[in-house]
Amino acid sequence: MTDAARPRRWPAYTIALLFLGYAAGKAAFAMESRLGFPGGPPVSAEETVRYFMDPAVAQWSATATGLLGAGLALATVTPLARRVPRMLMLLVLAAMLLAVGGGAGIMAVDGFIGLGIGWQWYHGVVGTVVIGLLLAMIHSYVTSTRRRVAG
Repeated sequence: MTDAARPRRWPAYTIALLFLGYAAGKAAFAMESRLGFPGGPPVSAEETVRYFMDPAVAQWSATATGLLGAGLALATVTPLARRVPRMLMLLVLAAMLLAVGGGAGIMAVDGFIGLGIGWQWYHGVVGTVVIGLLLAMIHSYVTSTRRRVAG
């Protein structure tokens, strides 16, 4: 059992590193004007044509969301960010869990069962680990910001 006054920080730091890796991969593909993610399934030229925006713009936008995600993960363990109203932070973390957890869940299901996207079993392991880390980060934030009732 951990002390609530001292939250577990490692899940947030690990998620921040994963988001920075995501942002770096997206930036690398943005410079090449390609869709996809290094190490992931290839994106065909015909799929690229279906998108409404230029692949470079899409990848730079994804780079920005990766940086934003890293900042949000770090915000769960920094004293300055604790000034953000708890309910607002919980809403943002719930949205993050839905978005990132959804993508990681698709990776896991496709990696283990196969949806036809092209993720392999090791991508499924990564997706499962990411979901676990997100839940651990949110749990740590919730327990460390819980109000104590005097009694």
